[in-house]
Amino acid sequence: MNAYIFPGQGAQFTGMGLNLYENSPLAQELFEKANAILGFNITDIMFEGTPEALKETKVTQPAIFLHSVILAKTLGASFKPDMVAGHSLGEFSALVANGALTFEDGLKLVSQRALAMQKACELQPSTMAAVLGLDDAIVEKVCIETEGVVVAANYNCPGQLVISGDVDAINRACEAMKAAGAKRALVLPVGGAFHSPLMEPAREELAAAIENTTFSKPNCPIYQNVTASAIIDEAAIKANLISQLTAPVRWTQSVQQMITDGATLFTEVGPGNVLQGLVKKINREAQTASASL
Repeated sequence: MNAYIFPGQGAQFTGMGLNLYENSPLAQELFEKANAILGFNITDIMFEGTPEALKETKVTQPAIFLHSVILAKTLGASFKPDMVAGHSLGEFSALVANGALTFEDGLKLVSQRALAMQKACELQPSTMAAVLGLDDAIVEKVCIETEGVVVAANYNCPGQLVISGDVDAINRACEAMKAAGAKRALVLPVGGAFHSPLMEPAREELAAAIENTTFSKPNCPIYQNVTASAIIDEAAIKANLISQLTAPVRWTQSVQQMITDGATLFTEVGPGNVLQGLVKKINREAQTASASL
């Protein structure tokens, strides 16, 4: 069975999407439509912008979404997913790809999500850190025992868990992780504490937008970050999408469940190949590939 997976924030690079734009009339049409919807030429930043310009949350999230979704649409009849999943932001790309959301509605929600998260980040100094070489249970225990807001945020693969919270609590937790035997506990260059309670203002803002957006029955199940299980019910998809901002990304569990449910090939659709690497670390026998025009 074919599983298609969609990357999240951090996969961006200068020049992303340019090959699609130059070689596909459909891609060119969709990129121009995106410029009109967003009210600025995101293509200029994607194709020629500096890494700093691409790192702005209001740019990064729509840029990765556009690269992923437009690539999926240019695959035409060869794009036949039996199941889909996306890492954080990538969940929106996956929902457009499997027919649950229109291109226009997906882009509008991603743009609103990015702006809401940016605002939440500005309310309180917060960050994330990658913890390598510790069992999930130990990481979770250290988070509970650390004073302040600090939670497990991204279960990326066995031995790689990202924590999220206020700056002081993250620094304390990193020291405690090292003392508990972590190979590394490294603060990440991100703008805030994604997938933590500190994103509650963004969750509330995005909830209203999601509730007012029409979702269709998807063409195939989506394995959502919050539940790590196959979902096809539109109301459940909406609820999980809203919860996602303050809940952890259960990527390890999602990939494991997809394999249990019959996934034999994981094709990454979008910039980079980070997810393929994570899939291989989750299950060495899994087959992976990159989608290409």
